[in-house]
Amino acid sequence: MKTYWNTQGGLTQLSEWESNCWIQVTCPTEDDQHELEERFNIPDYFMSDISDTDERARYEYDDGWMLIILRIPYVKEIRSRTPYTTVPLGIIHKRDVTITVCYYETNMMIDFVSFQQKRNEGFTDYVDMIFRLFLSSAVWYLKRLKQINMLIEKAKRNLDREVNNESLIGLSRLQDSLTYFQTSIRGNETLLSKLKFKLQIDELDADLIEDVNIEMTQARETTNIYSDILESTMDTYQSIINNNMNTVMRTLTSVTIIMMFPTLIASLFGMNLINGMEEKVWGFGFALLLSVLVSAGCWWFFRYKRLV
Repeated sequence: MKTYWNTQGGLTQLSEWESNCWIQVTCPTEDDQHELEERFNIPDYFMSDISDTDERARYEYDDGWMLIILRIPYVKEIRSRTPYTTVPLGIIHKRDVTITVCYYETNMMIDFVSFQQKRNEGFTDYVDMIFRLFLSSAVWYLKRLKQINMLIEKAKRNLDREVNNESLIGLSRLQDSLTYFQTSIRGNETLLSKLKFKLQIDELDADLIEDVNIEMTQARETTNIYSDILESTMDTYQSIINNNMNTVMRTLTSVTIIMMFPTLIASLFGMNLINGMEEKVWGFGFALLLSVLVSAGCWWFFRYKRLV
């Protein structure tokens, strides 16, 4: 899907392409891809690089075209191992052509357009637009991190009531998401530091870059904090599980030892040997009483030693 935006004096939608407008491409089809490549002579590998979900944050130049790949947060609507992950957002520019391409429909881009329309200022140039996309991505990382923190707290409350596999698996999936966030944010920071020296920035751009740096630093530090908390939580519950397992095994071992004595006594008196009680009426009762007394004494000993 392609949308043309007039960025001068406000963000308004256009019916067709005009010079210096912004072309927003979301979930492009093969026809959209071929149209962009043929109409604007975009290098063909630009689109394939953007479509690669594992493509790192970077920039490059080819035949006057500039490609910037930014990693942005993305929430998978369907149930998956990593509900929160990151996807590439491609920014393609040459003279009067500015194109953004994302193969996923993200809340960040929807909010970005809505926010710019509320500002009613548009963009001063393509450099301003690029750094505002960086700022929006940092803000959305923080929003997603707050959601992840809420899920962590919910899982911890469930585990406080009962240690179950579902909550532990949920924490493991959130740990994977935080790992993706850490890697992507570091890549975006590195990319931003390089672009500051490659793009023509003015005083307003410098102020905007400072805001982006602050937000990205906060997002990176928040991700590290949540990751450390989650790792510590997983270690804690792993220790609890191991401790509960040790307690169960100790109890079962103690019960096995206690039950061994009645079995031993019954085996001794049940042997086909002369023991003096073969014809005694009280023989069975004596063996039974002896088994109970020995078992009770063993149980008391284990209780005294806190083994059961």
